[in-house]
Amino acid sequence: MTERAVCVIGAGLIGGSLMRAAEKAGRTVWGSAHSAETAAQAVADGFDVTTDTDTALRRAAEADALVVLCVPLPVLPDVLRRVEFVAPGARLTDAVSVKVAVADQVARFAPSARYVGGHPMAGTSESGWAAGSAGLFVDAAWVVAADDGLDLDVWRDVAELAWACGARVVPAAADEHDLAVARISHLPHLMAAVLAAVGADSRLALALAAGSFADGTRVAGTRPELVLAMCEGNRDALLGAVDDALGRLGAMRGALASTGGLVATVDAGHEGRQRWADARDPKAVRVALTGRGPLARLREIGRRGDVVVGWK
Repeated sequence: MTERAVCVIGAGLIGGSLMRAAEKAGRTVWGSAHSAETAAQAVADGFDVTTDTDTALRRAAEADALVVLCVPLPVLPDVLRRVEFVAPGARLTDAVSVKVAVADQVARFAPSARYVGGHPMAGTSESGWAAGSAGLFVDAAWVVAADDGLDLDVWRDVAELAWACGARVVPAAADEHDLAVARISHLPHLMAAVLAAVGADSRLALALAAGSFADGTRVAGTRPELVLAMCEGNRDALLGAVDDALGRLGAMRGALASTGGLVATVDAGHEGRQRWADARDPKAVRVALTGRGPLARLREIGRRGDVVVGWK
């Protein structure tokens, strides 16, 4: 594997964890943070972090480093403008939880960047530099976009960074990624918000709340602005997932009201959970980024639920 240097823009939970993991893997890593307080915390922990994004990007251009954007979707246009101005043609990826919207913004604001989208499927309900961990990505799925026309050299860079951080690489088309995460990430955040609000309507209920309430509402503790950014940024795909959930809730309510029976809902949920557990041991595949249609082959690997672990 190459040991390409890494420039991380954004030093919150994901960006801070990425800096730690990349450094632990032996990479040269530096970055920028939005706030002076965050930058100071990172520097105190021994990391090269500044509040001057242009300085970090200029160094990335000089070193031909991989630039990783770990910022919320609403601020992405401003950051991309700096990428285009300071580091045109940069090797660029991101860790944003939607991919179509990011690709559209890259095409608009940083069209000369060599962009390959990414999304590490890892996180906690905590945020900020202090919440980061070098082990956050170990055994996590890390989506690497595999749309036609992408730069295969940069695709290799992103995959190798994911492996260096301990993750499993899952290739996927940007639109297929967004449909998938709407169901397994964004909808759960909204369902957790609803569950938390329903439980909070009764002080007795809160006093009795234990494991099932805690597990079901954990992600409702995430900073609201972060949840809004990712869910609203994936509105079209999320609407389909919400409609599916409402249909199932409506059928469950109808059955409960008419017969008192919940077997269909409970059985379907139990089966779905078991299928998720079975999918936790995916087939490991080695790939070649040569020959005819390598990106199409990569997309098919992702659709099967398999993971890429190395090169042929």
